[in-house]
Amino acid sequence: MVFDCGVWCAKYLLCIFNFIFFLLGTIIFGAGLWLAVDKHSLIALLKLVESERIEQFTQPQVIEQLAYVLLVIGAIMFFMSFLGYLGAMRESRCLLSTYGTFLVLLLIAEIVAVGLAAFYKEKVRAESKNFLQTTITSYSLGEDMDATSLMWNQLMGNFGCCGINDYRDFDGSPAWQNSKGNRTIPEACCILKDVAEMVPRDEDCVTNPTESNSFFMKGCYEVFTDWLIRQRELIIGVIVVGIAHLVLIILAFALCKAFAKYHDMRL
Repeated sequence: MVFDCGVWCAKYLLCIFNFIFFLLGTIIFGAGLWLAVDKHSLIALLKLVESERIEQFTQPQVIEQLAYVLLVIGAIMFFMSFLGYLGAMRESRCLLSTYGTFLVLLLIAEIVAVGLAAFYKEKVRAESKNFLQTTITSYSLGEDMDATSLMWNQLMGNFGCCGINDYRDFDGSPAWQNSKGNRTIPEACCILKDVAEMVPRDEDCVTNPTESNSFFMKGCYEVFTDWLIRQRELIIGVIVVGIAHLVLIILAFALCKAFAKYHDMRL
């Protein structure tokens, strides 16, 4: 089928974009599948690197949860990009309209989510705090550490904070109670001399925290939300993603219309 220059460019632009995401989705899904089936090979590989920070990622629970996340992300990317690429290459109005419809639904969901978050700001803040509270109830150290505990350690160590409101939030975690030993707070709540290794500047910090050697009374929720508000790059990134999303929708439905037009001309 012979197209004019605009339709030809739109077709191959959509193909190239979706082919890149198709490859990325395949790689991510494959990595997730590998971790889900054979996590022990990754553990053995990571343990060749002698670093306490790397050892945090070798816990089976962390790897298993990471595998599930990769599988879901990879499957969504694979499916969506497959529809777009195959629809454009085969000039299929059915596949392109399905692809465009999914993108429209996704865009509507994003707009609704942002709108609800802005309109019910205080309720969203309360619900997000409640969600974080449910994650912190599984916080633990040592062999029982999972992906959630690792996330909390990285958050507290890098942002200089402790818990959601303060260190007492960890009291609701049975796993923390069983694994803390004589600690009052986790190492990540201390003022660290080595953030990568989670090494406190004051060795007595975990057993005797004060405002001079730790952040035990400084909650992560306010610290993290203040940091998000200051990130102009993040806002710009969201705007760029939204524009790209809208462009893909326009391309998909424009190609559907163009293919229908040329099909009618051939009849």
